[in-house]
Amino acid sequence: MIQLKNRHEIDKIRESGKVLGECLLSLEEVIRSGISTWDIDRIAHEFIVKRGGYPSCLGYCGYPNATCVSVNDVVIHGIPNKKEILKDGDIVSVDICVTLDGYVSDSTRTYEVGKVSDEVHRLNVVTRECLYLGIDGARKKNARLSDIAQAVFRHAFTENGYGVVRDYTGHGVGFELHEEPEVPNYVSPLIPNPRLKPGMVLAVEPMINMGTWKIKNMKDGWTVRTADGKPACHWEHTIAVTDSGVEILTEV
Repeated sequence: MIQLKNRHEIDKIRESGKVLGECLLSLEEVIRSGISTWDIDRIAHEFIVKRGGYPSCLGYCGYPNATCVSVNDVVIHGIPNKKEILKDGDIVSVDICVTLDGYVSDSTRTYEVGKVSDEVHRLNVVTRECLYLGIDGARKKNARLSDIAQAVFRHAFTENGYGVVRDYTGHGVGFELHEEPEVPNYVSPLIPNPRLKPGMVLAVEPMINMGTWKIKNMKDGWTVRTADGKPACHWEHTIAVTDSGVEILTEV
């Protein structure tokens, strides 16, 4: 069941989203060649706690860290590691969820480490564009979930030839980390396609691969890689559908 939020609840999710957005922005200053994914996680954790929040990923279904830090061909759910050291040319996606006063927000961005290749930079640019085009799809009159999916898929695959991950999707968020509905990045008649209504709060999150859309799950039970070993990018915002339009709650 889709849980609609009232104005007060959306305000509280916005407060959570502000902490999250500022945390992701602050990581721009520390993500450099030589830093470990473990240190990125630690810095984000400390930032969230100092702002009165809790990193919602920590302990979720047994997940061991505050954030997911995914490097190069890791699509999502990369587990921070002291031995995984970033180097020039890497890309790293940091996925963070913040609980503040019981309300949850979710956002991700992909950072470029030093000078990346032109083709990797292009993938990252297009994936970020997919995020905002998907959000624009939600702004259409009488929009449905498929308007988000169509916008993402068209830009990623039809216009740029990239793989659009199908095994994982965006989702509702706000009271819990994962709520209904699923928010896919591709269109299928098998996927429920409700009309967007005021009170919906959604995590829109394109996961775009340079090569195939197919993925493989690692033995640790969390890490998800591209099936062909090519790079992946991931961008995400929490948005709210209101009577006056669609608002991005995790952008600062």
